[in-house]
Amino acid sequence: MIFEGSGVALATPFTENGISYDTLEKLVEFQIENGTDALIACGTTGEPATMTDDEQRSVIECVVKTASGRVPVIAGVGGNNTAHVITSAKAAQALGANALLAVTPYYNKCTNAGLLAHFTALADATDLPVILYNVPSRTGVNISPAIYESLCCHEKIAGIKEASGNIAQVVETARRIRGKAALYSGNDDQVVPLLSLGGNGVISVLANIMPKYVHNMVRNYLDGKIREACEMQLEINPLVSALFTEVNPIPIKTALRMIGFDMGPFRLPLTELEQKNYENLLMQMRSFGLCD
Repeated sequence: MIFEGSGVALATPFTENGISYDTLEKLVEFQIENGTDALIACGTTGEPATMTDDEQRSVIECVVKTASGRVPVIAGVGGNNTAHVITSAKAAQALGANALLAVTPYYNKCTNAGLLAHFTALADATDLPVILYNVPSRTGVNISPAIYESLCCHEKIAGIKEASGNIAQVVETARRIRGKAALYSGNDDQVVPLLSLGGNGVISVLANIMPKYVHNMVRNYLDGKIREACEMQLEINPLVSALFTEVNPIPIKTALRMIGFDMGPFRLPLTELEQKNYENLLMQMRSFGLCD
């Protein structure tokens, strides 16, 4: 298992013409100081779709160096061009990443046979363990429980990040992959439900601003404090909803600004959070004492 507990899908702080490495280092330290169990660089929340290859590699390198072995660093390398994904994976390994996170191919998409071939090629390409990432609302491609089962027989496919939101599918997936791969929630509003199916943790957006809370929620469940974990999941749901009123990472980067991190500008096509959603997010942040 790559990690157990709370992994944060790090947001990437930008400048007008690049990456704010000073802020990125501060974000990494903030996460580690507050109990985060793994750092995910260049996942969806990190906006790799608007970054150059050099920028992505420099972000991974910065996170690896700042973490300095204290927690695992998982590099997002997913894409819709298998050859490019493999190149990115090899670069991530050379930079010191501990594992890879790869989303399903999007836009050109693929068949089930394509999913098997794509992820197998990636898993064969490096020495790093791979976490499969299923988020069909973004990619238009769903990994079925049967395909998960086949892929998780590969020795290097070590986990799955499930963000389909389809709890019936997740139950069947959990049944088929048990003992073969770790199961991580990809949705902050379904952390405890996935843990109840034998899950091992979460790859979280919320943890960007509440790392200790998310870590403790998962830890409570894994330590047998089920009621406490359930109460934490229910309590945080209004804030989670506010963090997804617009496409991720617009709300979470706005929330990071609210707690004092200079996240810089959004890169088009992402734009600033609409005023009504900003006010709702601010209200929820204040209710948890996160900002004034």
